[in-house]
Amino acid sequence: MQSTWIAFCFGAFFIPASLFSSGAKTENNMINDTTTYKSPYYKDNERCFKCHGQNQYEYLNENLGHNIKALMYSELIIDRDKFYKANHKDFSCIDCHSADYVNFPHNGKLRMEQMFNCLDCHGGDEKFARFNFEEIQAQYQKSVHYKLENEGFTCWKCHGPHDYRISIRNSEDIRETIVYDNNICLQCHANYDRFKLLTDREEINIVRKHDWLPNQETHFRNVRCIECHTAVSDTVLVSHLILPGAQAVKKCNECHSKNSLLMSTLYKFQSKEQRRYGFYNGIILNQSYVIGANRNEFLNLLSLVILGIVAVIVILHIYFRIIRK
Repeated sequence: MQSTWIAFCFGAFFIPASLFSSGAKTENNMINDTTTYKSPYYKDNERCFKCHGQNQYEYLNENLGHNIKALMYSELIIDRDKFYKANHKDFSCIDCHSADYVNFPHNGKLRMEQMFNCLDCHGGDEKFARFNFEEIQAQYQKSVHYKLENEGFTCWKCHGPHDYRISIRNSEDIRETIVYDNNICLQCHANYDRFKLLTDREEINIVRKHDWLPNQETHFRNVRCIECHTAVSDTVLVSHLILPGAQAVKKCNECHSKNSLLMSTLYKFQSKEQRRYGFYNGIILNQSYVIGANRNEFLNLLSLVILGIVAVIVILHIYFRIIRK
């Protein structure tokens, strides 16, 4: 099975990202910790989580006159802990869903309600201007994913409204970001049941598709899919312009060089303080093999001066040898 191949080769991608985080509780962790954080709509949301927060629910069948237990459809189960660590943790369920959902049993017509997309809330809002959602939308419309929109591809296919965490990029452990972001891609690209909801293409075996890649497992563990499969962008935090497979990065020097594209993608979230004193790619020196990563402009100058002095000494030596003869 595809998932067996992927689980073997991607390894850490299927390990919960929480295992990579530090044991110490930072201020960020305390905010995200459901034992300390309480949503202002917690009680209201529990009305929904009573059923949608578990794999089974119970209700009174008035026609039969007794309670019925039923299994919750897996796609409708919302992890309470993930929700209260996610971007939308301050929301009430009915901020996005119809207020008619407070009635049970739910009206069947509610299943057809239109879902919001990112720009419905974030577009033109100065509070979110730094994320440049309009540019994200423009990039997405040039992406290979956009052609699947009529089949149901939306923002939520990658960014679950109930569990998406942009704060993961603030993690001190870059591996946590890699695991989290790659799992977004693998939700469809390593799960053919989800993949075929959007396309009639045959199943793509990720491992075999990348068999040209040297040290494949190491690459899978240390970089994100989007490093090679998106166009570099300076205007948004993460490029949403997913390129066709034929345009993916395949040249080693595009990453393993002084001007590594990783500096504009994966490592753009790291502190600029780590780039001081002329170390061009010092930020990734301990993360990946990069030619010239420890180059320093002062050492470069010093080496040129020493080389010049040696050259002068050699020339003078030759000159005086000729004079003596």
